[in-house]
Amino acid sequence: MNLSHRPMLPEDIPECVQLLTTDRVIGPRYREVARDLPEALLRLLQSEACTRPLIHADVGSGRLLCAMGVGVMVSDDFLGELKTPPHFWAGPEMVRRIARGETPFLTAKEIRERNSRSGLNLVCWDHLIRAGYVDRGELSRFCMAVFIEIHRGYRWQELISSPASTPEHLDFVLGTGGYIWDPADGEYTSAFRKSASEMVASPHVLGTTPEMEARRGVWSPSWVGTLFDYHPPKLRLSRSEQRILSFALPGATDEVLAEQMDISLSAVKKVWISVYRRAEEFLPELVSNGQQLAIPASARGREKRRSLLSYIREHPEELRPLSLGKPKA
Repeated sequence: MNLSHRPMLPEDIPECVQLLTTDRVIGPRYREVARDLPEALLRLLQSEACTRPLIHADVGSGRLLCAMGVGVMVSDDFLGELKTPPHFWAGPEMVRRIARGETPFLTAKEIRERNSRSGLNLVCWDHLIRAGYVDRGELSRFCMAVFIEIHRGYRWQELISSPASTPEHLDFVLGTGGYIWDPADGEYTSAFRKSASEMVASPHVLGTTPEMEARRGVWSPSWVGTLFDYHPPKLRLSRSEQRILSFALPGATDEVLAEQMDISLSAVKKVWISVYRRAEEFLPELVSNGQQLAIPASARGREKRRSLLSYIREHPEELRPLSLGKPKA
């Protein structure tokens, strides 16, 4: 099965709403908020607080949306409510609050500040796999790999998984690094207070923290726990510099970058000059001329860009929201 992923776009909302509301297990949770779901998703797509991967599979001569997920960076207050009984389904509750004009998700400024200092909370809505694809192990593994890819490089304080829809889904979450939140003891645990079938039938919280991951020890890290391996960015790029690097990662030329970013070619070149100056100051080993003397002069520019982009791929924290004030150590 040939799989690919991309972010959800506004034109995808009708299909995503249909997928959510008609699912046998998840659909009933959204019954009371189905009317407000399209607008809530649109609001989230317009926010930097939202991650929204869609997974497609090549089917015949077309492509089929076979899985979707929505993650939201939320306030400490919302996270506290989510973990306090009586529990509620996070997705439908967020739809209700957005419809009332409330904003449980963080603003762009709050994301920059928290990602630079105290850390972020991520709450995942229902992760949904289309009926008929649930038992495809390769799809589950691909979804997890995509989740790790798009959430690497942030300073996470707490990660809340989508609720488990089946006992098998619960096993998968626990097996990849999640824990069960026990409000009676006020901590995460791997122990069940009721059967898996009973647990998934009602609202519950699955998640983890850096402290829980540390208990595993360096010799037994979990898949999800790798997201807590955070390193402060060295380049401390501006938003325009981050944007050009993000667009350049697939290998776009300056002409393509100008078109994609809707700016002039000269503006693209000015941003690159600024990026290289930062790299020369903070990571001179990547772009300094002394490191490239063995390379023909005509190829040094390409090699400088290749080296820088290779570094960025390995260090996604350089492209994450950042407050350019004094960073947290």
